[in-house]
Amino acid sequence: MSAQDDIEDSSAPLIEHLAELRTRLIRSVLAFTVAMVACFTVAEPILEFISQPLANVLRARGEDARLIFTAPQEKFFVLIRISIIMGFAVSFPIIAHQLWRFVAPGLYRSEKSAILPFLVASPLLFLLGASFAHYVVTPLAMNFFIGFSDAIPALANLVAGDGTFSNPDGPNEELQTVFLGSIRESLDLALKFIFAFGLCFQLPVLLTLLGKAGLVSAEGLGNVRKYAVVGILVLAALVTPPDVVTQLILFVVVYGLYEVSIQLVRLVERSRNRRLREEGILEEGEEF
Repeated sequence: MSAQDDIEDSSAPLIEHLAELRTRLIRSVLAFTVAMVACFTVAEPILEFISQPLANVLRARGEDARLIFTAPQEKFFVLIRISIIMGFAVSFPIIAHQLWRFVAPGLYRSEKSAILPFLVASPLLFLLGASFAHYVVTPLAMNFFIGFSDAIPALANLVAGDGTFSNPDGPNEELQTVFLGSIRESLDLALKFIFAFGLCFQLPVLLTLLGKAGLVSAEGLGNVRKYAVVGILVLAALVTPPDVVTQLILFVVVYGLYEVSIQLVRLVERSRNRRLREEGILEEGEEF
């Protein structure tokens, strides 16, 4: 910590800190509740927006763009779930602000200047990753999964040679399969992609914070690049369908974020070394 760091004077007793924490929590809960109720009123359009990639795939196949629910309460709880998720997303700036107001008095000025940009960058990167998942990955995944149902009958017809299945107990009949999408299962799959890519896009934030803390270095990240490639390939295989195109897209995006993270950590190191030289802690040409 440099000599110029200055922590705010806050010698309030524990009971006052607990009272302030209670106030911050109450405001956060109220903000979340109001946002959730507001989002519930538009939950139906939000559901249609999330389901749009699936609807486009069905229309391209010449099928009806419709989802079904198999229990009376299924759609209601789907809308509740959407309102909870979107309510948290809408109220997140207020919740983050309340959290910041509580912890900021206990931080040094340099710590405030280091953390605050990441509080802004993190939700923006999550939104970018979620948008990438919704507009690019989800359509590819839905097209693969639904199109796979056509591959098995086509393969069976190719093997049979006459387009029929032999049934010794009755006439030859071709097996028909029809996709009737469950509103809950389709939403779950779309949200999995959104959260998976949203979290993957947090990689620059995570590695840059670790770099500021001195836990990783640009040189160290570069030295383990080959292991990172293997890890990203495994990640792509786990969070995407068994489709080479989708896996390749995720690999290219996440690996690109890894390289960007290395450059960001390098900038952090240069800034820290320059500050330490100005304070006389490091000599010219010496690095931390």
